[in-house]
Amino acid sequence: MSTPNTKANLTQSIQAALSQLEHAYNPAEIEAGMYQGWEESGYFKPSFDKDESFSIALPPPNVTGSLHMGHGFNNAIMDALTRYHRMDGDNTLWQPGTDHAGIATQMVVERRLEAQGLKRRDMTREDFIDKVWEWKEESGGNITSQIRRLGSSVDWSRERFTMDDGLSNAVKEVFVRLFDDGLIYRGKRLVNWDPKFQTALSDLEVENHDEKGNLWHFRYHFTDKDITTQDGKNYLVVATTRPETLLGDTAVAVNPSDERYAHLVGKTITLPITGRVVPIVADDYVEKDFGTGCVKITPAHDFNDYELGRRHNLPLINILDERANILPAMEVYPDLQTREPKLETTPSDHLGNSYAGLERFTARKFLVAQAGEEGWLEDIEDYALKAPRAERGGTIVEPWLTDQWYVAVNKLAQPAIDAVEDGSIEFVPAQYKNMYMAWMTDLQDWCISRQLWWGHRIPAWYDDATGEIYVARDEAEVRTKYNLSDDVTLRQDDDVLDTWFSSGLWTFSTLDWADVNADPRVLETFHPTSVLVTGFDIIFFWVARMIMMTMHFVKNEDGTPQVPFKTVYVHGLVRDSNGQKMSKSKGNVLDPIDLIDGIELEALVEKRTSNMMNPKDAAKIEKQTRKEFPEGIPAYGTDALRFTFTSLASTGRDINFDLKRVEGYRNFCNKIWNASRFVLMNCVDGEGSAKPIDQTANPDVWELPEKWIMSRLNSSIKDIHQHFAQYRLDMVSQDIYEFIWNEYCDWYVELAKASLNDDSVSDERKAQIRYVLLHVLETALRFTHPIMPYLTEQIWQTIAPLLGRKNTDSIVVASYPQTDDSQISEQVEADMAWLQELIASVRNVRGEMKLGNAVRLPVLLQNVSHDEEARLSRIKNQFKVLAKVESLEIVKEGDEVPLSSSSMVGQLRVLVPMKGLIDPTAELARLGKAHEKLQKQADGIARKLGNEGFVSKAPVEVVDAEKAKLAELEGQLTAMTAQMEQLKAL
Repeated sequence: MSTPNTKANLTQSIQAALSQLEHAYNPAEIEAGMYQGWEESGYFKPSFDKDESFSIALPPPNVTGSLHMGHGFNNAIMDALTRYHRMDGDNTLWQPGTDHAGIATQMVVERRLEAQGLKRRDMTREDFIDKVWEWKEESGGNITSQIRRLGSSVDWSRERFTMDDGLSNAVKEVFVRLFDDGLIYRGKRLVNWDPKFQTALSDLEVENHDEKGNLWHFRYHFTDKDITTQDGKNYLVVATTRPETLLGDTAVAVNPSDERYAHLVGKTITLPITGRVVPIVADDYVEKDFGTGCVKITPAHDFNDYELGRRHNLPLINILDERANILPAMEVYPDLQTREPKLETTPSDHLGNSYAGLERFTARKFLVAQAGEEGWLEDIEDYALKAPRAERGGTIVEPWLTDQWYVAVNKLAQPAIDAVEDGSIEFVPAQYKNMYMAWMTDLQDWCISRQLWWGHRIPAWYDDATGEIYVARDEAEVRTKYNLSDDVTLRQDDDVLDTWFSSGLWTFSTLDWADVNADPRVLETFHPTSVLVTGFDIIFFWVARMIMMTMHFVKNEDGTPQVPFKTVYVHGLVRDSNGQKMSKSKGNVLDPIDLIDGIELEALVEKRTSNMMNPKDAAKIEKQTRKEFPEGIPAYGTDALRFTFTSLASTGRDINFDLKRVEGYRNFCNKIWNASRFVLMNCVDGEGSAKPIDQTANPDVWELPEKWIMSRLNSSIKDIHQHFAQYRLDMVSQDIYEFIWNEYCDWYVELAKASLNDDSVSDERKAQIRYVLLHVLETALRFTHPIMPYLTEQIWQTIAPLLGRKNTDSIVVASYPQTDDSQISEQVEADMAWLQELIASVRNVRGEMKLGNAVRLPVLLQNVSHDEEARLSRIKNQFKVLAKVESLEIVKEGDEVPLSSSSMVGQLRVLVPMKGLIDPTAELARLGKAHEKLQKQADGIARKLGNEGFVSKAPVEVVDAEKAKLAELEGQLTAMTAQMEQLKAL
């Protein structure tokens, strides 16, 4: 806390501060231990006594995971918002937690076991889950320690895990209540099936890869041999990328407006191999121009065919088992309500070998061979296709008909639609509202079961003797709820819930919704949460489901549904500097921790080329990495990385991440560090004793520089508050950068230095200038803190005591600066802007005349208006000092002036007489050589453009570029000739 600032205290404080800033800026030294101190001090814990509250639920990263650039990006955004609201006086909670990541975690643990010679299927479920928990305890803290490295100020005392007791109870509670409300059911549907892990997958867990494949064309003959196509053929030609699915075909479809096939609708086809008779149906789904305009329909093995089959009441025939092998007997379902299928013997090929038991791609080869032998293979063509592969493991995913648990979403969807329509939930940027609404108005029931062992086991029990299914929170409740005696044998469902089910409850389950013994203030104060920060790719998978689930289960006091968050802030994806998506296979992944700590080249190469799905790409990636990072990656520190992320956070747009930006913002950190040291050095004399520093503002002795920097300070604070409210973190970063670097460091510090070194300036004014220097710096540190927490804490601890402002132990809980409108002056800012233009014009002339900064220049001003003359009287002294002007004279329009170099500021002309400043003979010689060199370049380009062969054969853009280059050279030659003529006159 602050102590009275006597001269002795000030001297001691300034010397201590200079000692802290003695060495060059080193982020590693600054950051070491600082976060741990914040966390141990409890700065991240919420208060409950303020008028306003702000909360964010951290999107739970996979407990298996490691930090990637997307995490770094959205953590920087969330932490900036959280720190801002905490400092701005709100009850503030950033709720952390991790996701159990069902399939990802199970895959990691299975691989570990396989490395030990063990297989999951050889273990009991309980033993395997014990192994997962062991691994979670061993490695699960990796991601949270990395989040700490980013400086994320989450309340770790409230950390949750989707499989902890409280959240598991919430999941069971929600499942049971939805089932009792008739909103969860078990049914047979088509799902994305992973044959390797033998589980259903969500669409988000399936990646479509561009791959080379084939399109096979088969002849399907009409059942009635008298029927022909318009061109006299007794068959239709259908095309498919998956020939094996022929075994499950139940129709052929054509477009109803396709005149070629109109006479065939209602007729039948007899399928090859199976001999099954199937109808020809008309449906708008079929594209007339694709292939022959005829499509084979396999409702049990294609999502589009499934929907078409429902429209035409076609049977569904499942041909595959859970490992994607051909079944010994195909399962025929006349409709989805039929529980037990009719079995149809799987056929054999032309050589008498049964297709039963064949792996799907082996069956494909056999079937194509049979088609060729029997003459119904029309053609095979190369074809570019989108191969659906499991995100985890890369297996080709199979649409498969299976029994799963579903949430009936129609009743849940309408309140979620209304909440966005009426503005209860706002999307930023607004365009994502349209994406959300498009998804919500065409919802399919949500498949929530997964065939895994790791996850929330579905709270449903089966009586195998009767076929009944019972749902309750545990087996004891089942027996009570359904009046079952102890001698009834019950078996719990083996499946677990989709990970998105538990994360759909995230905003309220983490705030102790299901815990009757928890502090009720947490849910009451921080729900709804203020904002969800997320990528657009999970608006449907997560955002929409959170809205539906929350509004169904969390109610206001008046019984109306509560939304999970008031704003959805949608950010883009982090891409590499060329706009490519970052991926291990491309070898362009950056690890945020490597940007913070740095990494040597060999370690980077090893990191990028190890554990690749396609090891053959390793050599190419190694070459690319060595070229791009010949010295490895230097350590930039957390603050520079965070500032880079926020500076790129223009809402909704993907960002191309370039290390040059990080390097630039590391330089910005260095600029702040050095400016702070410079300011402190100007607060002590040659003996190291403190010079007088005012402790309060004294506007009576302010001149233009003080009035201007205080006006700009308060204008910047106002802009920063506005941009935080608009979630424009890119604009916040720009406000901070422009103010600190361009206005404070480049202008005010220079102006202040001139006054502090001027013996004619009073001691009273100098004491006030030191106050303003420190006040502005201390205030800027506070408004920069949400984005650059480490650097600002380090410097603030040294600066705040000098002004008696260390009213808190840390900048983390210091007050955020507020705008003082009385100190904002448009006239002052306009005067300063004009002064800056005048100085820039003199500097331009100085540069053109090749004059060093040591030379003080005579300046003439011509065409000065009455208002400008009045303004000039206010800024004359500052202009002469900063522009290094020896004399300043106003001349009237028409007055004879000596030969001068000039520059324009609006209508005002700035003139610097040349005589006496340069050696005309030497300058003419220099310009003559430069003119000769430019002329040769221009002549060469002119000859090239005069060559008809070049102009006619070269690309248009190349010719245009040469013309532009010639025009630029000719302009330079003209200006140089004029300058030489002027010099001859001297």
